[in-house]
Amino acid sequence: MKVGVVGAGISGLSLVHALAKRDVDVTAFEARETPGGVVQSRRVGEHVLELGPQRLRLTPGLESIVDDLGLGNRLEFGDDDQPIYVYHDGELKVAPLSVREAVTTDLLGPLGKLRILLEPLTDPQQPDETVDDFLVRKFGQQAARRYLGPLYSGLYGTDPRDMLVEYSLGRVLEKAGIDGSVLLWVARKLREGRESPPMCTFEDGLGELTDGLYEAHADAISLGTPVEAIREREDGYELRTADGSEYVDDVVLTTPAPTCADLLAPIDADLEATLRRFNYNPIGMVFLESSFDGTGIGTLIPPGSDAQISGLTWNASFLDRDGIFTCYVDQLGYPALTEATDEELGKVGAAEFERITGAPATPIHVHRWEPGMPAYDRSWRATDDLALPDGVHLCTNFVDRPGIPGRIRSANRLADELAGEPTPAE
Repeated sequence: MKVGVVGAGISGLSLVHALAKRDVDVTAFEARETPGGVVQSRRVGEHVLELGPQRLRLTPGLESIVDDLGLGNRLEFGDDDQPIYVYHDGELKVAPLSVREAVTTDLLGPLGKLRILLEPLTDPQQPDETVDDFLVRKFGQQAARRYLGPLYSGLYGTDPRDMLVEYSLGRVLEKAGIDGSVLLWVARKLREGRESPPMCTFEDGLGELTDGLYEAHADAISLGTPVEAIREREDGYELRTADGSEYVDDVVLTTPAPTCADLLAPIDADLEATLRRFNYNPIGMVFLESSFDGTGIGTLIPPGSDAQISGLTWNASFLDRDGIFTCYVDQLGYPALTEATDEELGKVGAAEFERITGAPATPIHVHRWEPGMPAYDRSWRATDDLALPDGVHLCTNFVDRPGIPGRIRSANRLADELAGEPTPAE
């Protein structure tokens, strides 16, 4: 068989790699001149900036790819034994993500801490429950709204009150094997002594991973070659590009929902309409240089805060990226995001950084992602109506977990399916 892949972001690249390892004939097309999708690293002066994800976890799936590509000597490990802060009441307070922090943090009052202990007595998720409803009911209002909600939803730029747990956090818990008490599950993991995979990056940024995947399979990947149309044939599909047509048995789309809708419209009008229902949130990233010497991984900023940014990553601290901090701007905190100039975003990021940390900062680069991040809001009810034609597959962050390790797992599962191999779950 032959598989055609649309898109060479981390999903498409991981899928090409996984299929090649299974001896499946594969060809991929990427509209941009560079591979990687949202995984992009850039040098500005002497600094390495991450235009997408800032770091990752060295999960077994990722470690396997690193070994395949011979990138082990390029890995750099971050110091993840550092706190995450929450900007609350005009101050930085430690988010209680460990037993020690849960006892010592002043983010929660005594009653707020005690309320968390009642979580094992609460019921599982309820129909049509929002993430905010779920977390408040399980852990109490203080924990839910001061750090648990922002910890989960901040990545997507969506208010937890607009996210249905069934289509977002609930799926994360399900895949982690949590079908009852979250607190008891955490306690069991602590007793078992299981540790999270180490936090890491590469010397020249995460782009080394996607560049390495592309270089390993360059013969199968056409850059700067957008797929202009997909046509159904009796024995498969035709992928049309400016350079001609490629005929494949199965086609996998790894692009955002709007692009999937455009390409699948000639095949299935109902599917196109369903794909257009998924909302995305534009995200602005302001890269700052500062002499601030605080120790931490970053700052969460809950919805409703007076701050105009949605969070900070302290790259200088836990990744040893000299003087670099990444500021995130979304429409929840800064409604004028899409109309603002890069200069305006830079000023907002620098001003809010100084207000939050007390240290001045200089903007050195601004980057925008549009359509941005999947919102995982109420529009995700469209998931129930997704019905794909035979031979058409989605390997994207809007139908499965985002993040590099999640995309690699999805690619491996789909590669097993396409190659006719049993998955580990089977």
